[in-house]
Parts: sequence; structure tokens; C-alpha cells
Amino acid sequence: MKTIRAGLLALITFTASAQAEIAIQPVTSPGGINAWLVEESAFPFTALEIRFRGGMSIDPVEQRGVINLMTALIDDGAGDLDAESFANARDALAAKFNFDASDDNISVSARFLTEDRDEAIDLLRLALTEPRFDADAIERARGQVLSRIQSDQKDPDTIAGDLLDRMAFGTHPYGSSGMGTAQSVAALTRADLQAAFGSAMSRDNIYVAATGDINAEDLGILLDKLLGDLPATSAPAPERADWALEGGITVVDFPSPLSIVYFEQQGMKRSDPDFFTAYIINEIMGGGRFSARLMTEVREKRGLTYGIGSYLVPQNHAEILLGMFASGNDTTAEAIDLVKAEWAKMADNGISEEELAMIKTYLTGSFPLQFDGNAQIARILVDIQMDDLPLDYVQTRNAKIEAVTTDDIARVAKQLLQPENLHFMVVGQPEGLSTTP
Repeated sequence: MKTIRAGLLALITFTASAQAEIAIQPVTSPGGINAWLVEESAFPFTALEIRFRGGMSIDPVEQRGVINLMTALIDDGAGDLDAESFANARDALAAKFNFDASDDNISVSARFLTEDRDEAIDLLRLALTEPRFDADAIERARGQVLSRIQSDQKDPDTIAGDLLDRMAFGTHPYGSSGMGTAQSVAALTRADLQAAFGSAMSRDNIYVAATGDINAEDLGILLDKLLGDLPATSAPAPERADWALEGGITVVDFPSPLSIVYFEQQGMKRSDPDFFTAYIINEIMGGGRFSARLMTEVREKRGLTYGIGSYLVPQNHAEILLGMFASGNDTTAEAIDLVKAEWAKMADNGISEEELAMIKTYLTGSFPLQFDGNAQIARILVDIQMDDLPLDYVQTRNAKIEAVTTDDIARVAKQLLQPENLHFMVVGQPEGLSTTP
């Protein structure tokens, strides 16, 4: 029976169709908890996405890594159920729970069948209100984190990213790994984890979306039952992160035939009126297509890398424009020069009408394909809420893309793309490159 029900849940998740038009209902529970709902009763299944703003950036300075370790332990035993009993109860319902921490958020994702909704919510509520933090579970999770920290010290990608963060943000939480250090993680106690749980999982920083076989009235009741007993307020967010990274090159010696290169400058706030224009600029420059300019120039024409991309990363307390690639030690310097040249080329010359038309076709055509399944829709709805976008964003987004002109691109590219401010972090043994001020 368990196998059959688990298979049904997987089938329902897989066969939920992509939706270009989705009807989003705002829901407020009797207790005042807000959520967005997309009701779809064709399958007896619901996906619930919960996000708590704050994440690993609210770690106390002396307890770096506590939110990360705490999140890993939320469903590792709760109430009167130890870790094994909790897992067995969840599996018997064919429910899926996932807990994850990032710099800015803690996410809780749940999927369950309609016939088991009450039992699944009772079990999830137990994890969200009475996590056990048993000694053996803490040591098991701590060991996993310490192993990851040790491994990352030998990983060139992690070395590059962590050093760039430290140079850009200094002592701000963004300037260090949310996993913490071996010393800080080793010192964390059960009391620290309990305090972190109380400071991070609260009603004042919560965002919720549900999709599937549930109506607004039932969702409101569910929200109060599941979340109504959480603490009212969370720990304060950190201050805005000051940007300290200047243009240049930093080389970290690492024995490898390849150099790992991360490059970075300040980005743009998601709330900026020009964000859609910047989004198009980045997609043309370094988006995940073989026709993107960096892919064309660095890979296709010259074969200097297998892949290269750039990303706009608007975080809660800072904005980044980040890129990365790997290249042979003998070709890294050439690849870096090409990146800077392409940055300057778009800043100086903008793009053609034809290039803009092509990227608009791609971006507007691919957008509906993102709504592939209830769980994915729920995640997108929470993302929209956290970006403070309106309820009709799904319907109006493509029109905003279409409204961008080549004049907009030219104006914003001059402001956004700053080749002189790009900093390249190179981990490897690149020929002809050394650290510059």
C-alpha cells in the first residue's frame, strides 16, 4: 500500500501540466496568516511552500552556522517521535517534507495526498513546533556539516566564491559561509539550536503558497493549525551590506590544469524600475543559451571554456552581478580579456533590434514552461510574494518584457555593466596572471 501511494504521489507531481494561465487566490486565515492559492482539484494532491525571511544571515556572530545546522535537524525527530519514528510516519503517508536554509531564507516544502492531509499536517506541525534536537541527531548532522566544510576547503569553486564574498562584504554575514567554520560548528550546543529555531521560525517573516486539491476555506484552517502557534516575531535582520569589492584580479594558487574563475560587480535591486531591462541585458550577455554573447565569444568561437554564464543576484541586503567559467591555465588570461571586452562592448553599443526581438521571443515563450507541476508553481508564487510583486505578476510579466526597447537597453547597460569594476577571482595556476590591486 505504501509503495502504491508513493507511486501515485510521484505520478501526480510529474503529470501536473505547465500552465500559462493560472488563477491565484489571496487567502487570509481566520488567525491572520496570508497565503496565495492555486486551486486544482483534478488530482488528489497538494503542494505547500513556506518561506521564512531571514535565513543564515541572522546567525549570531559567535554562532555562525547555527541556522544551517538547526534547519537540517527540524524533522530529525519531533514531539514524541525520534528520528526513525518520524521518518516512518512520514513515509507511511507517502508525504514529502523538505527543509533548507539559504543566506536570506528558510524554506519548508511539503507535498501530500488529499486523503492524508490532516495526518500530514499534524506531522509537519510537530516538526515546526516541537523539534527534538536529540543529542545523537545533533552529532550526526554536525559530523555531516564538518565533513562538508573540510571538503570545501579543497574545492576550487568554493574557494573562489567564499573569497569573493569576504572581499565584497567583509564582516557582514554575506561575507562568510552560512555553514560556519569548523570551530563555530563544533561549539554549537542544543540550547543554541533551540534559540535559533525560536528566532528564525516566526509568523512575522512568513510567506506561504499552496497549489492543488485544496480550497481557500480549508487552506485557511490548515494555516492556523500548522503555523498559528509559531513565535510572533523573529530575530532582527542584519544591516544592508556595504560593497567593498573593487575591480581587479586575485589569483589563488591551486594545483590544477584548469583555473576556476568567478567574476563579480555590483548588481541591481529587484525593486528597481529598470530590473527587467537589466534582466534582458544579462540574458543576452551570459544567459544559459549557446547564443549568449559570452558563450559565443569565449566557447564557440575560441574554445576557451566548456561553459560560461552570468547571473543577476538581488539578495535581501545586497545586489550582485556574478559570472563564472573554467579555462585551461594557458588560456585563462585570454578568456578574462574577452569577458571585459564584451562587458564594454554592450555598455558602449547596446544591442540591435533583431537581437532584442530574439531574446523577447525566448523569454516570453519559456516563461509558461516554468509552471510545471504543483510544487514548482508553489515555489514560484512564494518567490513572487517575497519580491513584493503584485498578484497579477504572472499575467503581466511578459508584457513588461515586451515593453523594453533598445534605447532602454543602451541606457541601462551604460549604468549596469562596469568592466573597470569587475573583479576576477582566479583559483588555479594561470599563465601570465597575477594579483592586481
